This record gives sequence, structure tokens and C-alpha cells, in this order.
Amino acid sequence: MGSAQPKRQTVLIVEDDAEVRGLMVTLLEDEQVEAIECESAEAALAIMLMGDRHITMLMADIRLPGVMDGIDLAWEIKLRWPLLPVVLTSGLPREYVRPLPPGIAYMVKPFQPLDVLVTAERALASSHWGERIPTSLVYQQRQPRAR
Repeated sequence: MGSAQPKRQTVLIVEDDAEVRGLMVTLLEDEQVEAIECESAEAALAIMLMGDRHITMLMADIRLPGVMDGIDLAWEIKLRWPLLPVVLTSGLPREYVRPLPPGIAYMVKPFQPLDVLVTAERALASSHWGERIPTSLVYQQRQPRAR
């Protein structure tokens, strides 16, 4: 009998800017967190509704192409999966954004790489959905990756 492998965290990243999305994916994958990426709220909702992946957190930009924006997506996620941690991002200060569902974390762009990891850790820690990203990984000194 083999030992059971711990389940990896899976974060759904919804961001229409490919560069920002790629940075978030790289940061999370460097911490052994699986990242699924899409660029619209409709695509993210479709992934969630298919249910073939155990998503442990959603991180989404507020301004997205399509009918739904990130806030609409957050309301829909909280309606269907109320315990799923959600982090919304925007270049606007929080006071300029319309009301968010209760319990939604907010991160202002531009952000530093460590901000993504700390915000993800806090969002997961405040929820009972899935496992947490190990704190020791989040707070390690970040070294630039060789390209």
C-alpha cells in the first residue's frame, strides 16, 4: 500500500490580462498550488458548474470581458458555493467599487508578488473549504526565478 498524497490546492484565476494572469499562476504554482486560468466570468462559472475539479479558491479581476464582471461572478459563486473563498482584484480603491458579497477579500492592483500569496493564505485560512496553503511556504523569502 502506498501512502496517500495530500490533495493540492486548486485556485481558479479569472483575469483578462494575460501578463497578470500568468504572474499569478506562476506565483501559486511555485508554492505547489495548482492554478486553472480563464479570462471571463462566464468561463469560470462553466468550470465551476462542470464540477470535475475541486476548486479550493477563486481569484478574479473585477473588470472582465463578457456579460458578467468579477463582482457578478462573486455573487453567483457565494450563492452556489457559500464556503468557497473568493478574492477580487481591481486597480480601483475599495471605496470606488460597488458592494461585494460578505466575506470577499479585496486586493488592489498593482500588487507585489507576496501580496498574492498572503491574500490567498488569508482567504483560505478564513474558510473551511479545502486545505490551507502552508504558511511556511507563503512567508519564505521569495527569490527571483531563473528564466
